[in-house]
Amino acid sequence: MTENGHVCSSETVPGGENVFSCNESDVSSADHLVVMVNGILGSSADWKFAAEQFVKSLPDKVFVHRSERNAASQTLDGVDVMGERLSEEVLEVIKQKPNLRKISFVAHSVGGLVARYAIGRLYRPPKENTDDTLVENCEEAKPTIGGLIPVNFITVATPHLGSRGNKQVPFLFGLPALEKAAVLVIHWIFRRTGRHLFLTDNDEGKPPLLKRMLEDYDDFYFMSALRSFQRRVTYANVGYDHIVGWRTSSIRRNIELPKWQESVNEKYPHVVYEERCKGFDFELDSTNDDNADDVEEELVTGLSRVSWEKVDVSFHNSRSRFAAHSVIQVKNHNLHTDGADVIQHMIDHFCL
Repeated sequence: MTENGHVCSSETVPGGENVFSCNESDVSSADHLVVMVNGILGSSADWKFAAEQFVKSLPDKVFVHRSERNAASQTLDGVDVMGERLSEEVLEVIKQKPNLRKISFVAHSVGGLVARYAIGRLYRPPKENTDDTLVENCEEAKPTIGGLIPVNFITVATPHLGSRGNKQVPFLFGLPALEKAAVLVIHWIFRRTGRHLFLTDNDEGKPPLLKRMLEDYDDFYFMSALRSFQRRVTYANVGYDHIVGWRTSSIRRNIELPKWQESVNEKYPHVVYEERCKGFDFELDSTNDDNADDVEEELVTGLSRVSWEKVDVSFHNSRSRFAAHSVIQVKNHNLHTDGADVIQHMIDHFCL
């Protein structure tokens, strides 16, 4: 076990690292598991700063687990494979700390898709009254994630709409020729994960995985799990994120992107726009059309059936703006002066 100020950490058997208060009474009362998930080619170290800030701010409330089951080249194995690993890892952490009652996820980049897959596996529907049994425990009458009460589901620069649409991968400059070429070659670079991001996967004739994750599919409760959380939040870069576009990370159509202004909030200088979007119970019209615009519309519509809090972030005036995809996550201590306010915003609005 290592100690950093009043924050302690320990490596876990399934991989990753638990971060918690060094005060024993705080540890015993902390019943809210916060699972932090890294993005593509990342590792648990990416969330080191954020995990410590969570524990420093909420020492007797949260027990943070920085996932390590999907690190480096393992993040190329596919969203489904990574999701299975993460779900197993979460169950092992829960088993090791029996006093946990609540669970939240904080995920970066493709880690947000992995977390959405994992909760679909971990979801347990509420127990129902039957003629023979009566559910007396109120908590048993509610859905759970791995047996815990779902609270916050937070994604940071996550490509919820995939990476296939126009300008969804900004470093391709929005050029149709480059974007079409990327669809054909992405699996050579990012393997199975690339297929999932560009919706070119076709497992045994099934729809692309991101489409399947818009509803409860086979034995997975993808949408029921997402809906079960008390709140769902997206943090999205409005610009300078050359990996994940603003639309896909904020789950919006192009005409829905807001006009933003530089922040005047001294506490959160990089947060430039916030909105709460109610869920609308649309009839999901699944299409077999391969047109990128139609596919994107289907994904936006499907995910808009649940409510979202959307937080838009700008690092336009930062010296680290060209690394916005990582700075929004506060990847290391050298960058924390730029992105620390985003993490603080996350903590201040965190439901316990």
